[in-house]
Amino acid sequence: MSFDAELRDCLELVLGERPPAPDGDALLFYKQWLAERNLGLVPIAGAAEFAWPGHWLARSGDHAVVMFGSPSGPLYDPGEALARGGSVDEGWLVARLDVHLPIESPYGEDARTGAVAGLLVAPDAEQPLVTVGSVEAVAGRGLAGDRYYEGRGTFSGGGRGYELTLVESEVLDELALPWPAARRNVVTQGVELNSFVGRRFAIGDVECIGRRLAEPCAHLEKLSGAGLMRPLVHRAGLRADILRGGRISVGDQVSVFED
Repeated sequence: MSFDAELRDCLELVLGERPPAPDGDALLFYKQWLAERNLGLVPIAGAAEFAWPGHWLARSGDHAVVMFGSPSGPLYDPGEALARGGSVDEGWLVARLDVHLPIESPYGEDARTGAVAGLLVAPDAEQPLVTVGSVEAVAGRGLAGDRYYEGRGTFSGGGRGYELTLVESEVLDELALPWPAARRNVVTQGVELNSFVGRRFAIGDVECIGRRLAEPCAHLEKLSGAGLMRPLVHRAGLRADILRGGRISVGDQVSVFED
């Protein structure tokens, strides 16, 4: 059995539910999939000596293992990697991103209908964003003319949630933060974007899917000013991918598809 398949089985044991099959690199996929559930994979320094009275994940060669206990040993070793004398090469702890939030629907379900208040693109990483009245959204790539469409964004390089970013105008206006400084593509009005995580939604005729929150980070503070991280935690917008392309214009309706 491959590492990808074993990792899926190991995560099922830890989470108590079967995760979807990965569409690409399994480790990257599951890191991003878990983020929809207020969870993440925390890399463990010195995994071979790590001790934890709970579940954690390890890689031994080309195999995935569930470890448990202090000191830790293999709880589930589908490839018998450690049983055959293998070593723990690296490890990860499944942990909540925010201990105050639940795992089920951590970001709410109040998906109000709103509209596009602004559209912004930047041709290259770290370049200023400029406003446009309309833009072509291309499935699997992003917004034409934007750095992520061209694969030149700071975080380009594969995975889910790098085609499109959205942020609420109400948050930016409350913080007196100029819209370009937020470094998001779509500024919305009247929308609760956090509730879009894991759900399909429409921007005009364009169909998208919310992947995870676009949380603030040190890179955003570097480009737009110190002190932004704290007021933007859980309020910095949404990372999404484009499922069906088309043209997006200012004023287009933004709404979630009914399940």
